[in-house]
Amino acid sequence: MADRMKRVLITGAAGFLGSHLCDRFVQEGYEVIGMDNLITGDLKNIEHLFKLANFEFYHHDVTKFVHVPGKVDYILHFASPASPIDYLKIPIQTLKVGSLGTHNLLGLAKEKQARILIASTSEVYGDPLVHPQSEDYFGNVNTIGPRGVYDEAKRFQESITMAYHRFHGLDTRIARIFNTYGPRMRLNDGRVIPAFMGQALRGEDITVFGDGMQTRSFCYVDDQIEGIYRLLLSDYHLPINIGNPDEITILDFAEEIIKLTETDQKIVFEPLPTDDPLQRQPDITKAKEVLDWEPKVERAEGMKATFNYFKSLTKEELFKSEHKDFSKHNRH
Repeated sequence: MADRMKRVLITGAAGFLGSHLCDRFVQEGYEVIGMDNLITGDLKNIEHLFKLANFEFYHHDVTKFVHVPGKVDYILHFASPASPIDYLKIPIQTLKVGSLGTHNLLGLAKEKQARILIASTSEVYGDPLVHPQSEDYFGNVNTIGPRGVYDEAKRFQESITMAYHRFHGLDTRIARIFNTYGPRMRLNDGRVIPAFMGQALRGEDITVFGDGMQTRSFCYVDDQIEGIYRLLLSDYHLPINIGNPDEITILDFAEEIIKLTETDQKIVFEPLPTDDPLQRQPDITKAKEVLDWEPKVERAEGMKATFNYFKSLTKEELFKSEHKDFSKHNRH
């Protein structure tokens, strides 16, 4: 008798990373269950999968009880607002998906005896006092600042995941994801790359916050997905940084975008948002050692592919402001 097809649940499946993960696991021959409440996700990211026999979609909020019939081998928890525009508009929902949602999925993993991978973030390091950031750095986070709703949700997520690992013996993985970019990002979600590219495509000035000397390290989505895939199938249960250590200042990056888009936009400066990290660069020594992983896609190549994606958007999508209606979702 043929071996049973492995079954994986991916939450946040209609989002940027979640949808790419659905693609990868479908391609690898898994039976994929995508779950999303669509509060920030978009069905167009996964609609190409609906016709496939090994993909099904559950429209569900993971902060409610999560039930999946039948065997589940793996769970990847990627449900969470991830852009400042989103988590500043829905701070309580952001905290709930990191706490209640994670608790529900850890309980499901325990019931199904499934391995679970939690999507954490470089934001657990806050505005770091060490550089680059390695996994043994505990961070510098303002718990009561506006960004704290995202930072602390992710830090709690790591804590409860490790508690389930230690107390229940649950098979867990924790990916600390650094800035990632590529096709299917939302154009106006407040993150650096879609913001700069959107402004260039609309003929607007490029907005740089602060003096532009703060740094970021951008990882192309294909590299990120490969790192996550390897981590899930590894034997390592402690957090691992997955990101690209190629660091650049925001000001230099704005100049790169102007050159890439062949526009003549000016750069304008605005005040730096509260608690915005001044430096962000992953130490990926552990990922190299444990996962035999490091990024392969050069920034110029990845940015070109991302820009081509944004250029393919309709004029309506290009000029649409980011004002999702959160009123129908549970914000209490």
